[in-house]
Amino acid sequence: MRQLALGLFETMGFTAAFSAVDAATKAANVTFLGYERVIGMEKTVSIVAKIEGDVAAVKAAIAAGQAAGNKTGKVFAVHVIPSPHEELKQLVMSPETKETISRKSTVNTAPIAKEKNKSKTANKSINNK
Repeated sequence: MRQLALGLFETMGFTAAFSAVDAATKAANVTFLGYERVIGMEKTVSIVAKIEGDVAAVKAAIAAGQAAGNKTGKVFAVHVIPSPHEELKQLVMSPETKETISRKSTVNTAPIAKEKNKSKTANKSINNK
């Protein structure tokens, strides 16, 4: 079984985390695993976002994500683990991360599709006049 590399971003707040993950997933063939909220020193809330993929892809994604995250906020730390030990899965797949994954798979896009179809229908009727 092929081992995937693990990439981690720790950012201050959601905006930097969203920017980092967006850039990372667009820059390379990686999978977003989820995130966790962490309350650190002086009650600073940070977000740890997790990605996985081939080592080279994760390294490229982390570099792109770090640059993007620092443009919109603060990236405290990044790290790539090329071959994480099997027991790390318990830490990586924490309850909060699992909750993120379950929310991703149950997102209902039907209302968005319905709105797009409504807009197309409205545009057709305007153009036909």
